[in-house]
Amino acid sequence: MRGKFLANILLTIIWVFLTGSFAVVNFIFGFVISFLILWIISARDHENKYVQLIPKLISFFLFFLWEVIKANLQVAYEVITPTNNMKPGIVKLPLDAKTNLEITLLANLITLTPGTLSLDVSEDKKVLYVHSMYVHNKQEFINDIKNGFERRLLAILR
Repeated sequence: MRGKFLANILLTIIWVFLTGSFAVVNFIFGFVISFLILWIISARDHENKYVQLIPKLISFFLFFLWEVIKANLQVAYEVITPTNNMKPGIVKLPLDAKTNLEITLLANLITLTPGTLSLDVSEDKKVLYVHSMYVHNKQEFINDIKNGFERRLLAILR
């Protein structure tokens, strides 16, 4: 996988020097073109993790960005309106993440999202305790995290 990434960077650099434009947009375009070339070349290789990883990373980044924007708007609306729509609570989130890295990244992603805070991990590392400003339905809250952050994160790390 490291070799494919380095090849992608090398092809990007070659693209930039051939076009003569050192603008950021040209770097991004060169990276995308290089990725597509590597994807076409290695289409028969079923074990090609690099070609599978980049779309997952981009999808994860866009999902995380959407969740942060959505949570910011929800918290901002709560602050500027006189009504109180909050229903705070602490939720016991069962984990599919097993390693310290997976659990730490998940807990940090939850904490980076406004309105939620990772509190603690159980001794056996099977449960993460999360505080949220909006827990109207605990099972729905658990499903949102498991099918959102955790599923996407584990798809990248495993």
